[in-house]
Amino acid sequence: MKNTIVIAAISGLFIFYGLSMVHTPNLSAASSTTISKNENLLETIQSYANANDIQPIDAVIDRVWKAVPGYNGLVVDIEASYKRMVKSDEFNEDLLVYNKIAPSVRLSDLPPSPIYKGNPQKPMVAFLINVAWGDEFIPPILKTLREHNVKTTFFFDGSWTKKSPELAKMILDEGHEIGNHAYSHPDLGRSSEAKTREELTKTNNVIEEMLGVKPKWFGPPSGSFNQRTVEIARELDMFTVLWTVDTVDWKLPEASAMVNRVVSKVENGSMVLMHPTKPTAEGLEKMIADIKQKGYVIGTVSELLSEDRINTNLQEDLFN
Repeated sequence: MKNTIVIAAISGLFIFYGLSMVHTPNLSAASSTTISKNENLLETIQSYANANDIQPIDAVIDRVWKAVPGYNGLVVDIEASYKRMVKSDEFNEDLLVYNKIAPSVRLSDLPPSPIYKGNPQKPMVAFLINVAWGDEFIPPILKTLREHNVKTTFFFDGSWTKKSPELAKMILDEGHEIGNHAYSHPDLGRSSEAKTREELTKTNNVIEEMLGVKPKWFGPPSGSFNQRTVEIARELDMFTVLWTVDTVDWKLPEASAMVNRVVSKVENGSMVLMHPTKPTAEGLEKMIADIKQKGYVIGTVSELLSEDRINTNLQEDLFN
């Protein structure tokens, strides 16, 4: 509709100048040529937009993957693009102006439901690092992430945070995102509502008090939860996230075999679960390199589950 209005407005200018030529015959030939070129330029931009505009994708509840976030559309701004090209009278793809179009249904509009992956059209992967033990492997993991300019999401067990405040702050200071991993690694799938609420609230309080941040994401210990777990997390302003690919690093597999298995399963929107373990510390560098080699950007859970589009060539958001 917007593109139609823009074309009508610009066409009106062409008609005006066309009528003016009747009264200025000496300018008619030059003006006619200019109008013809401009009309062709406008039609070319419109044709490109019709062929290349990408419509937004709404967030949905999938039968298998449960809550799946939406993804912004990307459409050509015909008027702005025309204004940038009109002086040269030539179509130039580099001068196109784009507008992002938000989905009609967003993740926050969906009923409480677990999230296992990002939008399948988004070429991004996130690492979920659950922390309740393994302190000795955290510094080398942070070093690898830093060297490869990767930010990820660490899910803190509340009791661990209280025992290891220096490491918790080190992770935050490196620019990583912090999530809630309950307080005492309980089996929340079998816990009472009161126990669940206590575990989540207590951990949030510790993280906020010690680090000054409020978690947006909740990762159930051992992946154990029920519908009330998800609902209570939402009542506490958190979304429940699980994983698409599991390193199973707690079983201490051989690092290269673990990396090869994980990388072979990674796809658009994958969330990879790991812990501070020896295999992860040893294999993380190759995992990062191989995932990037497949064309994926690695980011935090918030970045992955946002609606922002990703430009894989620049490995950055199109809309800075």
